[in-house]
Amino acid sequence: MNTRGDASTVEQAAEAFAAEVAYWREVRGLSKRDLARRMGFDPSYVSHVESGRHKPTEDFARRSEEILNAGKGIWKRWLDYEVAKNRTAPAAAPPAPRRAEQPYATGSAIVVEHDAARLDYDGDQYRLTMRRLLRNTGSEPITRYLIRISVDRYPGEPERSNAHYRGHPLTWGELALTATCRGEEMRWQAKHDRDAFKEVWLLFENGHGRFPLYPGESVWIEYAYSVGEEKWGRWFQRAVRLPTEYLEVELAFPAELDPAVWGTETSMTAEAAPLRTAPIRREEGGMRVFSWSTSTPALHARYRLEWRFRARPERHTTQGEFR
Repeated sequence: MNTRGDASTVEQAAEAFAAEVAYWREVRGLSKRDLARRMGFDPSYVSHVESGRHKPTEDFARRSEEILNAGKGIWKRWLDYEVAKNRTAPAAAPPAPRRAEQPYATGSAIVVEHDAARLDYDGDQYRLTMRRLLRNTGSEPITRYLIRISVDRYPGEPERSNAHYRGHPLTWGELALTATCRGEEMRWQAKHDRDAFKEVWLLFENGHGRFPLYPGESVWIEYAYSVGEEKWGRWFQRAVRLPTEYLEVELAFPAELDPAVWGTETSMTAEAAPLRTAPIRREEGGMRVFSWSTSTPALHARYRLEWRFRARPERHTTQGEFR
């Protein structure tokens, strides 16, 4: 048995679990202390889990999933951790197996060579356009790619936000999701469909045929969707879930609103801090565009851009994010 490799896999699964918890905690606008209090734990416990000092437990996974309403994201990371941990258990007394759904087939591996997001706001609605240059570094063809859409109306108030989306769920009709690859329309399948959270498989196929991403190949994919202001908000967060070589973000707002933009970054080992470089501003046909980029971002790093419109009275603070 390759115990060293197995141990590495267990540690990676634990890190992925911690990153998932940290991601959803930030999405919901909660501090570590706030989350611990809501879960009934000591104030330092969440910090210890996120830093890796405490390993994941089933009780922690269930409670954090429920409080953060993470669309089963935290629970799936827990199952991944259990599967990895069980591989190292003695053969004579194996624990009860848990099956975790893996995002891609065995032998698949994806590197994001270029990740470009542009968020356009017209005064009423946001339209997000994502372009990604994907490279298959594995040994098997890749036939689908997983994306997530998640929004939060009231940051720091998960109960209120959940109630809002129960009455005003995010719908596929309003999202108007489209996806293309090599000039071909990509089919898509909903994996999870909740009031404020969607997971979607983009398929490398359509009614005319299939176009898998083969080992060694790179290809651009593009997808876009819309969200009304009442369900989005004034911040946009990116989470680095796959090895990424270059990441860039553009935010485009009507210049007449006099927008101001700032941002923070968070890693597995550090609390939120200001972006190391400031967003660059330019004027573009009545729009004010802010751009920001970074090379080789760390895995599980999170980058968040926030804004306000100085020429318009502040409405109730809202929040929206994508990863």
